[in-house]
Amino acid sequence: MKDFSSVSSKSKGIICILFAAFGFSLMTFFVRISGDIPTMEKAFFRNAVAIITSMILLLRSGEKISIRKGCAGDIFFRCLFGTSGLIANFYAIDKLNIADANMLNKLSPFFAILISIPILKEKPKKTDILAVVIAFLGAMLIVRPSGSNMQLVPALIGLYGGFGAGTAYVFVRRLGKKGERTPIIVLCFSVFSTVVTIPFIAINFVPLKPLQLLCLIMAGVSATIGQFGITSAYKYAPAKEISVFDYTQVIFAAILGILFLGEMPTLLSFIGYAIIIGVAVLRWRYNLKSDEIYTR
Repeated sequence: MKDFSSVSSKSKGIICILFAAFGFSLMTFFVRISGDIPTMEKAFFRNAVAIITSMILLLRSGEKISIRKGCAGDIFFRCLFGTSGLIANFYAIDKLNIADANMLNKLSPFFAILISIPILKEKPKKTDILAVVIAFLGAMLIVRPSGSNMQLVPALIGLYGGFGAGTAYVFVRRLGKKGERTPIIVLCFSVFSTVVTIPFIAINFVPLKPLQLLCLIMAGVSATIGQFGITSAYKYAPAKEISVFDYTQVIFAAILGILFLGEMPTLLSFIGYAIIIGVAVLRWRYNLKSDEIYTR
């Protein structure tokens, strides 16, 4: 068996992103089985664990806990969109089957393409715009808008969750260009999200049973593993080479939902998954081939 240090950087990146995808799918699973608890309370525990982890990493590294000059505004918007997207995603997890909720959240890269135009002044390729259009057609098969669809509102909120995450990623990218450190970004986001949820919890606090508390702690641990796993993945390899593997989160979530929750996605949902993942794979392959031609 090969030592991990002897594995290529790209392979390490793929391993880390698969590990992260499994961590995030476990997060959605634990959030769902925690039971009838307000969304804000679930979000609080998810982020409280991340605060502790980020603080430990920063203290162990000996780095100064401060925001770099010129990064405060970007961090605020990363926190604002990331927090609203997270809350929307948690609400969708409670109301939809977990595979559908995960798939809607995985529209974030396509939203990021659109948001990058005004924020990063990046002009997308025609193929990127076509990918966005096709992905949203696939999303409509999951949302299934109709007057009789009781899941329409949760699905639309889940769709906003993908938008919030995609917009947050754009600001994370801009922060990366400015040299801001990952633990600081994670810590600021986690603190912001926790503080935002506290007033809602104070108004509508639901006492937790021991098993529910354990589930929410495990959701926080799983999310933290996923968050740092995906950060490590992108340190080993560029996003254009490995980001498509993040879609395995939907597969992991579907398996957990089928095995433990008795959730079987509808045929239209499966078609929607296939369209969105398919266009992501095609876009990934196209970009790799374009880079190969350009570097020859």
